[in-house]
Amino acid sequence: MALLEYIANGLVFSSIIVLASVGLSLVYSIADFANFAHGDTMTVGAYAALVAFGVIGGLGAEILGLPLGFFVALAVGIVVAAVVAILTHKLVYEPLDIDSIGLLITSIGVAFVYRAVIQLGFGAQVTEFDIQVLRPIDALLPLGVRMTLHDVAILVSAVVLVTALHVLLQYTDLGRKMRATADNPDLARVSGIRTDRIKLWTWLIGAGLAGAGGGFLGLYSSVSPRMGFNILLVVFAAVILGGIGSIYGAMLGGFLIGMIDQLTPLLTDVGIPIGTEYSYAIAFVIMVAVLLVRPNGIASEVGS
Repeated sequence: MALLEYIANGLVFSSIIVLASVGLSLVYSIADFANFAHGDTMTVGAYAALVAFGVIGGLGAEILGLPLGFFVALAVGIVVAAVVAILTHKLVYEPLDIDSIGLLITSIGVAFVYRAVIQLGFGAQVTEFDIQVLRPIDALLPLGVRMTLHDVAILVSAVVLVTALHVLLQYTDLGRKMRATADNPDLARVSGIRTDRIKLWTWLIGAGLAGAGGGFLGLYSSVSPRMGFNILLVVFAAVILGGIGSIYGAMLGGFLIGMIDQLTPLLTDVGIPIGTEYSYAIAFVIMVAVLLVRPNGIASEVGS
């Protein structure tokens, strides 16, 4: 496989990791705990999109090779993931008067509940979106890149969503309040900011990004009850590598972790006998090595 194809695959996979890691970092920066149910929130979004797509179908038109119905179904998945996360926050996390470690442990239990409900409803089998697989883009084949329009759609959609988040955080009143709450919740509260509402918006946006990441992950590979759980540690690695609580650090960390994962086969090509099954391990080794030099993450100085 050509180097350019590894890079292309890395860009697509990284875009999914970025969506998930930014959502996780956003929730952490304001809710102040590591949400271990985040991966299963991705799964919730993926299954909601899968069901919605099965109901509404393709709707005729196409965008970048994907049926318009997929994007409508993806929007449904985003909304369902956000609603489930908000309900969990209001019914489980908020009533508990415990510290961040207690909430972290609680989120592990919540993740098991999400996964169990999904498995009871849909079974344990792996399934896929009923979307025709496209042939690679002809113009890229001479470069040794077998990239389809579906891959381009995932990449472009992720860029659009991340750009929208950037605009929200930097140029809107809600974004300024979110950044103020993340920096100093007590000061934000005495300044008149309704931090309880900001937390709700944070859960909505963070879980929505997770739902989008789950939908794209299902399109990229497949949909299963453990899909979010299987990728959760990679998402955490991206957040830690970028700098815990830093939204822009999570973007950078997600990009790097995703690229490292997909570039691992290059080691075999140059004579180092390390298979793709060790790609996550290599990503974690690099993460630890970076943290030894920069304990707060590679982009810790970048604001959230």
